[in-house]
Amino acid sequence: MTRTSATFAPPVMEARRWLDGVTHPEGRALLNVSQAAPVDPPPLIMRQAIADIVLTDPDAHLYGPVLGLPALKAEVASQWTAAYNGSIQADQVAITSGCNQAFAAAISSLCDEGSEVIVPVPYYFNHRMWLDMAGVKTVALDAGPALIPDADAAAKLITPRTRAIALVSPNNPAGVEYPAATLQAFYDLCQRHKIALIVDETYRDFDSRTGAPHALFENPDWDNTLIQLYSFSKAYRLTGHRVGAIIASTSRLAEVEKFLDTVTICPNQIGQRAALWGMQNMGAWLAQQRLEILDRRAAIEDGFPALAARGWTLKGCGAYFAYLQHPFDTPSNELAPQLVRRAGILTLPGTMFMPSDVAGGAQHLRIAFANIDRTGVDELINRLSNL
Repeated sequence: MTRTSATFAPPVMEARRWLDGVTHPEGRALLNVSQAAPVDPPPLIMRQAIADIVLTDPDAHLYGPVLGLPALKAEVASQWTAAYNGSIQADQVAITSGCNQAFAAAISSLCDEGSEVIVPVPYYFNHRMWLDMAGVKTVALDAGPALIPDADAAAKLITPRTRAIALVSPNNPAGVEYPAATLQAFYDLCQRHKIALIVDETYRDFDSRTGAPHALFENPDWDNTLIQLYSFSKAYRLTGHRVGAIIASTSRLAEVEKFLDTVTICPNQIGQRAALWGMQNMGAWLAQQRLEILDRRAAIEDGFPALAARGWTLKGCGAYFAYLQHPFDTPSNELAPQLVRRAGILTLPGTMFMPSDVAGGAQHLRIAFANIDRTGVDELINRLSNL
């Protein structure tokens, strides 16, 4: 069996195939709540800045440093130091071709054949896919009814083959924001066992809380344990430019550099410069985008009683996501394709976020609401209520 055949087909691509041959009636346009990525391009002001970069910066078209643009790394270090009340240096930052690559690079630097990584379920499916393709065993940690994993439960899963615990907060697919105490408990656990704590904070810019979401960077030796991942795609709509980041120790990044050099050589040079420009010039715009996403989250919560009356349960809501438990006997992997035809809704079943041998996925759907406004949320709830 090849490494790629060891894992499943890309879920978003599979879901798009459900649209083939489907005609939507007049007045009922498709509600696509399947993919957690902005569908709009960057704002005009950023596109103008990108055009200027393309025309006037010759270096933007050439190879650059494997670990990323020095100015962007320095900006991340500076802003992260302020945001997390910690101390992050530029040489503790690497820029990657998207956050998925940051995860792949981190795992490649940590694991060998047969290693184990503990991942709360429901999980982000691309994390599971990479672990499969890397020959690493995914050890499922039940996140419990509140969808917040417990460090004591994780401790029981650690073996001599465990290399890391991987968390996502705010969570994909559940939207749950992990409490600072939860993240600290996992950090302490990993520190005691001398394994890595990977924290994917792709959606940190849309956290409903003010101030630092955790105090992990305040630990003076944080880089002995913590590996943080980030994506510029969600903050600045740079999805097609593929710009992410990994924050870790300099020794870890030396190993990461080997992986990146053989895969992409360097991150997208234009995208990196766009991300830097965004960090330096679009703080107010990003703050407004956060408020808009929080308003859509509030719209889900405000409208949900209509679904609750019909037996639905809102298990988690935050960042780009709502995680719903449906009331039907039909498993979610059969229900989701039916929703395309019967309600004009494209969403992903919970089975795509769970191992096949772990119960729960069949009862859940993930709604990615970042690309529908309050009116779209109201329509979504109305269509689900009428099933």
